[in-house]
Amino acid sequence: MRGGFPPARDLAVRLLLTAVACAVLAGALLFGLTLGGRAQAGDEPGSSQATTAPAEPDEPCLRCHGDAALSMTFPSGEALSMYVDAGALDASVHGGKLECLDCHQRNREYPHPTEEVRSRRDYARAEYETCKRCHFENYTRSQDSIHFDAMAEGEAKAAICTDCHSAHAVKSLKGARTEIVSTCANCHDEIFESYAKSVHGAALEEKDNPDVPSCIDCHGVHDIAAATTASFRRGSVFLCANCHSNKKLMDKYDISSNVFKTYLDDFHGKTAGFYQKQSPKVWPDVAVCSDCHGVHDIKPPDDPDSKVVKKNLVETCRKCHEDATTNFPSAWLSHYEPSINKASLVYLVKQYYRILIPMMVVGLGLNVALDLWRLARNR
Repeated sequence: MRGGFPPARDLAVRLLLTAVACAVLAGALLFGLTLGGRAQAGDEPGSSQATTAPAEPDEPCLRCHGDAALSMTFPSGEALSMYVDAGALDASVHGGKLECLDCHQRNREYPHPTEEVRSRRDYARAEYETCKRCHFENYTRSQDSIHFDAMAEGEAKAAICTDCHSAHAVKSLKGARTEIVSTCANCHDEIFESYAKSVHGAALEEKDNPDVPSCIDCHGVHDIAAATTASFRRGSVFLCANCHSNKKLMDKYDISSNVFKTYLDDFHGKTAGFYQKQSPKVWPDVAVCSDCHGVHDIKPPDDPDSKVVKKNLVETCRKCHEDATTNFPSAWLSHYEPSINKASLVYLVKQYYRILIPMMVVGLGLNVALDLWRLARNR
């Protein structure tokens, strides 16, 4: 046969090729079975390496961090528990949304990289930067706060994200007014004690009243400004007015909603109005709401310990007017608008001028008109 193998040799070659193909197929099958056996062995307890992914992404982390005895010691000698409560984590706002490695990205490898910090506080301050990956807007706003300023000046205890929101058991504080106050009290305990005894704090703590202000209603949330600045003092009048000029809200508690208007109409309010046109750095050297009523310790006006009750009012006035006599407060109308029953003399004088001034203007105009008519006629 030209160009090919003889029939006998052709058959032999085909048998040889078939045998080689069977040998290759058998080898591949054997190799596959070997890999399958190793993978199965990796799933058994005590296996050094498993090739299958865990059912839960956080399971590998919790194998170690689910141990309540796990801790880390810093060069300062302080110990920090590395235990993570899986239940609290699942119940947090991040539960089911974030995995451990979403926040702890540098700990993807094991053993984890060594933490180059000296104390627990240094560790917390290093880790809280993680929050800005998702909460960049709030993180940026916090940089304009008094807390960030304090931290920049070296105050190690200045509040950071995890001080208010915690690290793993993060809960939404939206609408949780009593929890917000309790959170602030962790650092500002003396102020909290004063607030809790005030007309606002007592209503919140005892009745969970949704209408009274909590800390963040006056101070803000993330961009908390210093309350000792000229701009805050100037704006404090409007903070109080947000509630106390709301007629619907004040009627609910039988409180006058004219207090803001009467303040602006008297000598203190008029002067404060002039300061609104000045630079924000100019200190408004005039009485504002908190000077008379208090800051965190505000009492009802009929409370014996109130700073504006009649027996205490002279002492309140003497904060600014050192030589004030016992009759000095009588010059103030106590936010009342003059009426025939209250400050009747002031009311009658006011009504008198309301009639006199228009009559004088009309009379003056009539006098000018008659004079012009006389000049025109005598020409």
